[in-house]
Amino acid sequence: MTSTAPEAHQGNDAGDPARDQPPSWQRRLRRFGRSARPETGLRERLVPPYTRPGRQFWEVLAVPPAAADRLVRWSAWGGPLLVALVAGVLRFWNLGSPKAVIFDETYYAKDAWALVNQGYEGAWPKDVDKLILSNPSGVEVPADPGYVVHPPVGKWIIGLGEQLFGFTPFGWRFMVALLGTVSVLMLCRIGRRLFRSTFLGCLAGTLLAVDGLHFVMSRTALLDLVLMFFVLAAFGCLLIDRDWSRRKLAAALPAGEDGELRPDARTAETLRLGWRPWRLAAGLMLGLAFATKWNGLYILAAFGVMAVLWDVGARRTAGAVRPYRAVLLRDLLPAFASTVPVAIGTYLLSWTGWILSDKGYYRDWAATEGKGGNWTWLPDWLRSLWHYENQVYDFHVGLTSGHTYQSNPWSWIVLGRPVSYFYEEEPGCAASQTGKCAREVLAIGTPLLWWAACVALLYVLWRWFFRRDWRAGAIACGVAAGWVPWFLYQERTIFLFYAVVFVPFLCLAVTMLIGALLGPAARPLPGGDPSGERRRMLGAIAAGVLILLIVWNFVYFWPLYTGTSIPENAWRDRMWLDTWV
Repeated sequence: MTSTAPEAHQGNDAGDPARDQPPSWQRRLRRFGRSARPETGLRERLVPPYTRPGRQFWEVLAVPPAAADRLVRWSAWGGPLLVALVAGVLRFWNLGSPKAVIFDETYYAKDAWALVNQGYEGAWPKDVDKLILSNPSGVEVPADPGYVVHPPVGKWIIGLGEQLFGFTPFGWRFMVALLGTVSVLMLCRIGRRLFRSTFLGCLAGTLLAVDGLHFVMSRTALLDLVLMFFVLAAFGCLLIDRDWSRRKLAAALPAGEDGELRPDARTAETLRLGWRPWRLAAGLMLGLAFATKWNGLYILAAFGVMAVLWDVGARRTAGAVRPYRAVLLRDLLPAFASTVPVAIGTYLLSWTGWILSDKGYYRDWAATEGKGGNWTWLPDWLRSLWHYENQVYDFHVGLTSGHTYQSNPWSWIVLGRPVSYFYEEEPGCAASQTGKCAREVLAIGTPLLWWAACVALLYVLWRWFFRRDWRAGAIACGVAAGWVPWFLYQERTIFLFYAVVFVPFLCLAVTMLIGALLGPAARPLPGGDPSGERRRMLGAIAAGVLILLIVWNFVYFWPLYTGTSIPENAWRDRMWLDTWV
């Protein structure tokens, strides 16, 4: 007799191939490579493993398994170092050209030279640039103090290159080029840790290596590339701290008989994570950023909030019922103490040369004009420094005088108004239709990279809002921290090159978009298209075309990044928008 009980029907259905199939809409999407998300254990959710190339990849290349394992281990550092080597060759090639004091180098190169020689910036004569270029050894550092409006760390760094290689264009650009090269290496490693993929990490570094704005700023003695370096380093330190703390949480959680971790509310809410050296390192980097340019303060605040939210997410994943309360009780005070006081202490230490001098600008204000009041119990140097900072703040917020190359931050992302650092015409150019050649150093990002970043940022925001992807949130935080504060000062005289601070995060956004184009590794799927190979192939073609176009675009604009002489008509061909002229 055939049973009609519900249990019998369920048992029969379980063996029915038609019942084993997913819904029809999912089967249709499989044609485009869609597959269900694999289930991951708690350990993998806390500390995701790094992806590795599949066996088929190595079999196609005829690489034995043992050699493949060695190559994977080598590539974790070998790949980033190779990308950084290429970036370094590009940045140091003919670094002393143009042999001129270009744009704001007229301030920072001279202030740096004064700092490393006497501990404070001097009041330079207005016509001294030509003498510096022709006979730098004959230039005396002015003893009279100069009024400067930026903290000293960036200038100390520029000055180190001048000490090594002299008071020349190569000397004052050397350290900036070095930091630009190292930042490419850092982004490779940061991208690898963020995406758990050596390939995507190296791709992010490659995009940074061929970004025009980062490239130009790496070859110019301005402060913004130095600021970018410390911001990126701080982000990397916080990323390592995130893995470190989650690994410690995972080690404290109980495991079942099958070896899988189990969430535990008590452990997740009461565990003290203790000494967190990478968070202290982040505080130091953020302090150096703040001590280079003041907008580092906004980034300190944004990164601090981001790091606390990462702690909330870690404790929630580990099983905390009230993760915000747990972070408030266990993590918030240590997080504050390891970043804010460290950053402020670093900032004050950066002024050591000015503090120890007796001629720095406003150095004796407390002993002369600032006598009396309620704060006389503070050291004179601290009160003088506070007064100096007040004067500098008034200068910054009141800087509204027009400039030919100023731009509104709304236009930055589409490269609305780049900044020309250097331009000269060369008459008698036989290769030119107009009889003239042009040399220019134009601070502009690689256009196709930045325009792709506009789409990538929308994708990142979608991933963050609708997929709750913490990586997308981290990238969005980096962009917002470097970009959004400038909208508060839209009437101030500001420039596109300030955007170099968030260029690494634009590269991460484009990398995330390219990773989505590539799609996940193919897996066999029952009853449908075999593993979505067609979708992955199309994604790889689209990603490859985009990357090649970005690299070509960098090569095409190379003369405008390096001040290479080209026919004037070729120069005009590269002025894609009227606002670039």
